[in-house]
Order: sequence, then structure tokens, then C-alpha cells
Amino acid sequence: MTDITFAWSALGGDPALLPRVTVVEREGALAARLPVREFARACVGACALAAAELGARRAALTEVPTVRVDDGAVATAFVSERHLLVDGRQLVNFAPLSRFWRTADGWVRTHANYPHHRQRLLRALGLPEDGASVESARAALAGRPALDVEESVTAAGGLAVALRTPREWAAHPQAVAVAERPLVERGRLDEAPARVLPPLAGAAPLLPAAGLRVLDLTRVTAGPVATRTLALLGADVLRLDAPHLPELADQHADTGFGKRSVTLDLAAGRAVFEDLLATADVVVTGYRPGALDRFGLSPEALAERRPGLVVVQLSAWGRYGPWQERRGFDSVVQVATGIAVTEGSERQPGALPAQALDHGTGYLLAAAVLRALTEQSEEGGSRLVRLALARTAAWLTGGTGAGGGRGAAPEAVATVAGDPYDGPGPWLAERDSALGRLRYARSPVAFAGGPVDWARPSGPLGADAARWV
Repeated sequence: MTDITFAWSALGGDPALLPRVTVVEREGALAARLPVREFARACVGACALAAAELGARRAALTEVPTVRVDDGAVATAFVSERHLLVDGRQLVNFAPLSRFWRTADGWVRTHANYPHHRQRLLRALGLPEDGASVESARAALAGRPALDVEESVTAAGGLAVALRTPREWAAHPQAVAVAERPLVERGRLDEAPARVLPPLAGAAPLLPAAGLRVLDLTRVTAGPVATRTLALLGADVLRLDAPHLPELADQHADTGFGKRSVTLDLAAGRAVFEDLLATADVVVTGYRPGALDRFGLSPEALAERRPGLVVVQLSAWGRYGPWQERRGFDSVVQVATGIAVTEGSERQPGALPAQALDHGTGYLLAAAVLRALTEQSEEGGSRLVRLALARTAAWLTGGTGAGGGRGAAPEAVATVAGDPYDGPGPWLAERDSALGRLRYARSPVAFAGGPVDWARPSGPLGADAARWV
């Protein structure tokens, strides 16, 4: 059930608030064989309702503001990377070696956007790093079995996933492990006292996350979409990137709205990080499970040093099962979980109309942070939230498993019919920035009295000082 009711339940939300939501339905938005439009609407709607709930609490409102979820705004935002223009230039979303390839017995999909992943892919294929082309890679892959490619590239630290049908994935040990987990994993780390959130001033717009400090240690799309959303809602978001593994400039331009960006070596700059952590409210990480533990960034270690923290961990495959340590991105998760076969066929795989697993998980992640903050104000405790792209995929494809919330009910939100989706125009905006003139998608998170745009545009990667505003 890919509806707002289920998503809100998975977040532990009060079902009595669901009638505050109105959906504007637009035929043609995010058209696909799978219910992508309903899925995307649910993720955004739950996020907006969580924001409205927290805003009402902090502003001492007598009722939670109404939420409006417009399919047009959602569809536009779910492909924000395709709509962003920098001085009229369209961004590069996939490198030449990030694509589907025919193999001796089927298909694989590779991801080689980052230089180090490209190097590892080529090394596993026995190709030179300089001079390798799509044609040479195609020839190297054509004679090898898909699973052999998957295993050899993975062993080299690269990304390649064999095409699987939904039935094949359902029988895989990783799929079994994923299905046993709730869509949103939520827990307490300690008995820290209740969080006292300062009341919000009466001035518009209503910013539920105003004054909150968020350390953003995420990459690519899902995590940055979540922290971009928290920035929209007023949080001071400081994104940290390692100087030796910088984010792709185009990727950062799309997801950097509202944030400040710092390059920081977590080993050499440990004292700087600890100073930031000492007054942080939320830490969001998007690296492979365990990858940051050696820096003292496990949830337990963070909460011990900063009681009352909300710690969020995002991964591709989850922190369980045989694939828990594997790298992954939306595009390859679609291939492994059978989505590519559902949207195409075994003979010619397809894809969702958006990087929907990334974007959807991002909005769920932001919603989970907002709900954790609301719960902390009543019950206290440092909080842990975990999400995984593969678990989100299970929800989209129908394998919802345990909701982890108060129990699903029939959809309680109101719907109104809008005009068919006829392009992104009404939901795009333009502004100047240090990067140049930006055309970008507005956020789809909307509630009465809430913000309509980010306080600041995206800026250059690593251009800001490592300190809170």
C-alpha cells in the first residue's frame, strides 16, 4: 500500500492528523508500471505532515497546519537533477560507463560516476584506466556471465549488479533480510532528558526546524535530499565532505540548496568535528554500514558524546544480510530488486521515471528526523533512525512487510482532481548564485504558512567555514 497512511504509520505518526492532508492528483505525473506517483506522493506527504506537526508544537498552534501535496510539484522535484540549469547548462547525471550492459547470459548495470568507482570497474574488467571506452567495456562484458561480473567488480570495490526478476530477488538472502525490517527503523539510544525546543516567533514563514543544527555526512541523492529539505524548514545544515573524495560538482549543485558546505578530513580534523558535534542536534550519515565507526561516528558513540542527538543512518542495502557492506545507488538497486524487469523486460530492462528510491527515501528520512524531534520533546532520549534504498524498493514493489507504526488504516486524506501534468513549468524557479544563474525545482513539501523556497541557493563545494551560524 504505497499511500500516505502507510508512510505516516511507519513513522509512528498519529493517524488523527491525516485529514489535515489534501492531495492534488494529476494524471500523467511519474507514469510507470509500478505506482510511482502514489509512492512519491506518500513520501512527500508524510514529510510535509511531520513538518506541520513539529511546527504546530513549537509555535503553540491550536491545530496542525493543513498540508497540500501536489502531484505536479512532486513529479518535478523527483527529477530535480534533470531540471537544474547552471547558466543555461544542463547537468551531467550519468557518466558513460554508468549504464546497462549485455553479458553472455543477461544484463548488468554498472555505476561509475565517481572517478574511484570508474577505476575499480575498469580494473575488474582488465581494461586500462586511460583510453577505456564504452566500446571496449562492452566487448569485455559481452562474453562474461552477469553474476561473474557482479562478483568480480564488487570484489574490486566497484559497482555492478546483475539483472534479476522480482521472483529471483524475493528468493535472495538479502531480500529476505530486508523484508523482515520495517520501512523506517526507529529506536532510542539512551534516556537523555526531553528536548526543550525554543518556541518559534510569530513571523512568517513557519520554520519547524529553525535553530536546529544538522551535520550532513551524506553523498549522492537520498541523504542530500533529506538534508536539503531540513534546510528548507529552517535548519542550519552543514555538509561535510572529505577533501580526497569530493562530491561531484553537478550533484552538489542540485542538492546543496539551503546548506553550507565544508571539506573536512575526519581524521586530521577531529577536533573541528568534535566542536561542531558539541552543539549539533542531528547527524545524518549516508556511507556504507560501519564505514564511519572508526572515526567514532557509530550511533552509540555519538550519543554518548552528545546526549539527545538524533542520529540517522542511510544505506543502499541495509545494515543486515549478506549484502550489508556492499556499495549501492538507486540505479543498481532497481536492477537487483526486479524493478528494471518490471519497468521493462528480461530482454530489455527498463527504469523508473525518476531516481525514485533516492528521492522517496530522502523525504522519508527528513520526515523521520522531524518526527524524532517531536517525540523527543515529549519523551526524551537520543534517537536512532535507519533507512535503506532496498527496503524502500520493497515497499514500492509491494513487499511492505512490517510497517513499524501504529497500524495502517484506509487512506484518510482528501483528494482533488487537478489538470493533467503537462511539464514542470509551474514548479520551477530561478535565482542568482555563486555558481551562476540557477533554474531549479521548488521543494514539494508544502503546508499552510510554511516556506516556499530555500533561504539560500546552492554554492561551491567546500566554500564555507566549519562553524555554525
